[in-house]
Amino acid sequence: MKYLTNLLLAGSASLFASVAMAQNTNLRVAMQLEPPNLDPTAGAAQAIDSVVYSNIFEGLTRFMSDGSVVPGLAKSWEISGDGLSYTFHLQSGVTFHDGTTMDAEDVKFSLDRARAEDSTNAQKALFSSIAEVSVVDPLTVQITLNAPNGSLLFNLAWGDAVIVAPESIETAATKPIGTGAFMFSNWVQGDRIDIVRNPTYWGTPATLDSASFRFISDPTAAFAAVMAEDVDVFVGFPAPENLPQFEADPRFQVLVGNTEGETILAMNNALPPFDNVLVRQAVAHAIDRQAIIDGAMYGIGTPIGTHFAPHNPDYVDLTALSAYDPEKSRALLAEAGLPDGFTTTLKLPPPSYARRGGEIIAAQLRAVGITAEIENQEWAQWLENTFKGHDFGMTIVSHTEPMDIGIYANPKYYFQYDNPALQALMTTLTSTTDPAARSALLAQAQTMIAEDYVNGYLFELAVPTVARAGINGLWLNQPTAAIDLTAVSWP
Repeated sequence: MKYLTNLLLAGSASLFASVAMAQNTNLRVAMQLEPPNLDPTAGAAQAIDSVVYSNIFEGLTRFMSDGSVVPGLAKSWEISGDGLSYTFHLQSGVTFHDGTTMDAEDVKFSLDRARAEDSTNAQKALFSSIAEVSVVDPLTVQITLNAPNGSLLFNLAWGDAVIVAPESIETAATKPIGTGAFMFSNWVQGDRIDIVRNPTYWGTPATLDSASFRFISDPTAAFAAVMAEDVDVFVGFPAPENLPQFEADPRFQVLVGNTEGETILAMNNALPPFDNVLVRQAVAHAIDRQAIIDGAMYGIGTPIGTHFAPHNPDYVDLTALSAYDPEKSRALLAEAGLPDGFTTTLKLPPPSYARRGGEIIAAQLRAVGITAEIENQEWAQWLENTFKGHDFGMTIVSHTEPMDIGIYANPKYYFQYDNPALQALMTTLTSTTDPAARSALLAQAQTMIAEDYVNGYLFELAVPTVARAGINGLWLNQPTAAIDLTAVSWP
């Protein structure tokens, strides 16, 4: 009888736990970096999109977890025969979180602001082909291009292209007001950002009532928080060495997916000696990619030889161009007039791939005579001094924007690569709509930057997510830097 009683009690406890989980409508999500602000149209940090993409802000189109582009605030569109005019029909009944109506005027404001001369949009080049945005009626917008752009619908799905309202844009950095399935609630700096379900959402409502994004940069603290169930989900878990332990624990599920994150050892192409292609080539041949993947990422990551995602059908495997060859590296340095090597800086932002990878790379460079003086920077400092100020010799960062090889056509971008031939090629790509022709141009672009050794190409970043067992709707892959909670639910 005692055994039966204990069994019944155990069963009841299990039932109550299941009911409690089923009734849970809040989610605690951890991520490594805190965003510097919450306006994706005026900041470069991927952590911004991680919080607000789709959750708070929406664009005319949007990415799904498989990388496909689907309708967003635009329910449909027509493209003119010459490819120069796109007419977008907007969803009806859409309101911003402050109750104001979202209409064609807001779309015009958002796109005109993004492409304006004084725009601070980090991806302003996305809108360079737009000649004019016209309001046809409150639910119809026409975008006229100066040349056909086969990537327009793709570009409009980026977080940098979300629709904002002129009435609330001044406070978007700290109190974002969008049209998404969640509304901004609270930001405790250094701790968390809270969002709540939008009760008047125009589309399929979110299942969760609320969610909190918490910021845990230290890998040891991340492991402790997940194990103690202080958080329900950790996206981009920073300690891959712990993943087998979570996989063996029935309390958790482990998802390891792809990202668009080309992780690179960026070199300042405008700063001597990196303005010499021989030196950049020497750096590339001094790097053992697999040792970095094994040592910093515990084997999680795919080697790359150019700035393009390996899972993209147009990817060209160019890793052999920069194969690990220390002897060749030393010979190239001597040919460049630097037989004794040189000293430079290596500025490292907080992510573990950068901090851990930086130590390994510094040791590899030291073996060929290059002294890389490491400086660990907080994210805001890296964005201000390294990214914006170009104050660096080398740095490590993962570029998580989707298919962003176009950044190499911008000589003012932080690694300051200025190649008119590539710029002309990318201009041609933008105006090309034929899929086969675009593939050929993309192959040329990948090869050009690989042969010019613009940067040291390391690996495509994987995204490990550790979550409580039974949580549904999490993205496996990250075609853009987003933690989309709109379809997430407890069992």
